[in-house]
Amino acid sequence: MSRYREFALNQIARVGPRYLPFADAATESLPLSRLLRLSLFQVTVGMALVLLVGTLNRVMIVELNVSASLVGIMISLPLVFAPFRALIGFRSDIHTSALGWRRVPFIWKGTMLQFGGFAVMPFALLVLSGYGEAADAPLWIGHTSAAIAFLLVGAGVHTVQTVGLALATDLAPPESQPKVVGLMYVMLLVGMIVSALIFGFLLADYTPGRLIRVIQGAAVVTIVLNVIALWKQEPRDRDRARSAAPKPDFIGSWKAFVRGENAIRRLCVIGLGTMGFGMADVLLEPYGGHVLAMSVAGTTQLTAMLAGGGLIGFALASRVLSRGMDPLLLAGYGALVGVPAFLAIILAASGASTVLFVTGTVLAGFGAGLFGHGTLTATIQLAPKEQVGLALGAWGAVQATAAGTAIAFGGILRDIIVSLPVGDLFGPATAYIAVFSLEAMLLMAALVAVFPLVYGKLVRATRSEAV
Repeated sequence: MSRYREFALNQIARVGPRYLPFADAATESLPLSRLLRLSLFQVTVGMALVLLVGTLNRVMIVELNVSASLVGIMISLPLVFAPFRALIGFRSDIHTSALGWRRVPFIWKGTMLQFGGFAVMPFALLVLSGYGEAADAPLWIGHTSAAIAFLLVGAGVHTVQTVGLALATDLAPPESQPKVVGLMYVMLLVGMIVSALIFGFLLADYTPGRLIRVIQGAAVVTIVLNVIALWKQEPRDRDRARSAAPKPDFIGSWKAFVRGENAIRRLCVIGLGTMGFGMADVLLEPYGGHVLAMSVAGTTQLTAMLAGGGLIGFALASRVLSRGMDPLLLAGYGALVGVPAFLAIILAASGASTVLFVTGTVLAGFGAGLFGHGTLTATIQLAPKEQVGLALGAWGAVQATAAGTAIAFGGILRDIIVSLPVGDLFGPATAYIAVFSLEAMLLMAALVAVFPLVYGKLVRATRSEAV
């Protein structure tokens, strides 16, 4: 089996440099076959996100007749662990084990948390819905067990992604890190797309038993892929295992981190930009249906277009960053692209222009790709070598919290405006226009926040070109 696996990976590695995005991230010390194998942890993260936010969201509301409010609360529970990503990353920076590993034990623990959550989840959902014999179970058992399941999966996803990215950064030479980051996020998108197709196929003829098998299958696939991803990736450091040096505490390390080069301002830029791009995630499809009378098939394609724009943004970002462009400047360009993107989406309502709406959606994905890649690369490059996990954890904590808050706030704001007397001032587009306008303003705020960080570099670049 090992021989066939190596053969398949080598064949992919051969094709990679010509056809796969970011395939040139490979180096002699980190060949493409090893890099692709490592990126499998992002596939399992994407699978978990699709299962939580997409598949279970629909199944719980429609087939299991769980209230939409309760479903929203359950899906938002994984965000509880988002702020702890900084602590998780820090612990992986300083961890010592008898085997001399830092990152591997945390990725394994995160994998087991995901597995445990998926193992509990299907039965918790059946109790929550009162299906069959589960109707006799007390309601609090369903609520509690479902909450535990979602919390476990959320904790596992945040742990695996934070420490997995730190491990990828450890293995990649500095000049290849932007491309490695891009490849990791391409694999996240691949995992989401493939998982969505597979889950949709398996649950086409829905039954409670099939739901149980699908979720438990996801649990098994998570363990298998993450073990393959980890196998012989992190070198063992026996000196670290034998070291008796005192370990730094988190509070002291965090204070040192935030005293670093404009760390707080960079985190503010990440939060503002992520909220600016993320608030539209759950509103683009309803906007297309309510305002532009697009079909279900047409609005469903919007997600693919948004992801496609993001993929193009990641590819371009990886290329220009590898040539030495400042990552924060690139993030600023991403936010700058997002402002006209949302203006195009808003203006599409006045002329009922589907073309303008689709163009704005692709541009929004493109800008988000530039912004996300730029801020993540800046975080990696500016982090001290001994604080890579902490820095990535801080980036992930701010990014995940801002994205979740933006999605929730966007939906709430839309509902509030609809209920106001001015809710139909511009017809059915009124509430959506308000949310999209707020997103454009958040992106402009991100531009204001990032400008002092890149102004000096812009001036020096302008002067060098003039000379």
